[in-house]
Amino acid sequence: MTYTMMQTCKETDMTYQALKYYCNEGLVPNVKRDDNNRRIFDERDVKWIKDLVCLKKCGMSIKEMKEYLDLCLQGPSTIPERKVMLAEKKKALQAQIAELNEYVDYIDWKQNFYDEVQSGKRPYISNLIQVEES
Repeated sequence: MTYTMMQTCKETDMTYQALKYYCNEGLVPNVKRDDNNRRIFDERDVKWIKDLVCLKKCGMSIKEMKEYLDLCLQGPSTIPERKVMLAEKKKALQAQIAELNEYVDYIDWKQNFYDEVQSGKRPYISNLIQVEES
């Protein structure tokens, strides 16, 4: 099966402009063209583009994606290098998750503080305004 640019965008959840940019940057190798010189994609292309979308969401830059693509195109001998790249991204994502969990913990603490203030279990204290104690 072949896909047009618009069909590929729908399948990969990319904008037309982003897909065109990725193609122009060489991130989608071996792009084929139809009789009207419009880009067309096959199943393998679509799967690769979905990989690119995921790599982007993992925080890979265009430069890093190009490096990763170059390694992929060299075949299985570069798997160790690719694994290192992915491990570095995973480590960064795990650090982001830890940081986000700290923010969630803060919100939970603050919500609990507000619940206790509203229920009369604790006095309201503010770092912004002077509150008269009753």
